[in-house]
Amino acid sequence: MALNQALLPEFDNEMANTRRSLERVPDDKLDWKPHAKSATFRQLALHLALFPSWITETLEKTSLDYAPVDGEGYKPPVVNSRKELLEIFDRDLVKARAGLEAASDAQLMETWSLLAGEKTIFSMPRIAVFRSMVMNHMIHHRAQLGVYLRLNDLPVPALYGPSADEQG
Repeated sequence: MALNQALLPEFDNEMANTRRSLERVPDDKLDWKPHAKSATFRQLALHLALFPSWITETLEKTSLDYAPVDGEGYKPPVVNSRKELLEIFDRDLVKARAGLEAASDAQLMETWSLLAGEKTIFSMPRIAVFRSMVMNHMIHHRAQLGVYLRLNDLPVPALYGPSADEQG
């Protein structure tokens, strides 16, 4: 079995779970955060909404320099509603899935690097970037979003089985 075919079922499941979580983000609490050191609902949800674009970036390029010495660093888009978050997620999800479907084993094994100016943060095979820096990282932040929902007495979606708010 090709590597991409082994990854697609997990991709589909986790992206569906992420979308279900993003659907719960309240428009009227986008600036809420649980602690001064925490991200706002808006920042956390946007971070989650952008994960599909990370897959496309990883598959199409050999590196990402998020703080180039001679240029402007990464600036996330501005969002003001759950609808905008979901539009970004859905748009990028189509591209990411198509890229993963088309990825060869050789492409997935090529080295990809994250850079900050002249410093290499890490280099690893694209498949490892997909698993650790995209999928696991997304699941981590999706769990944080679940806590934000709970702290605001909003229903937490059932993701891997029932939640206290949904039985299946």
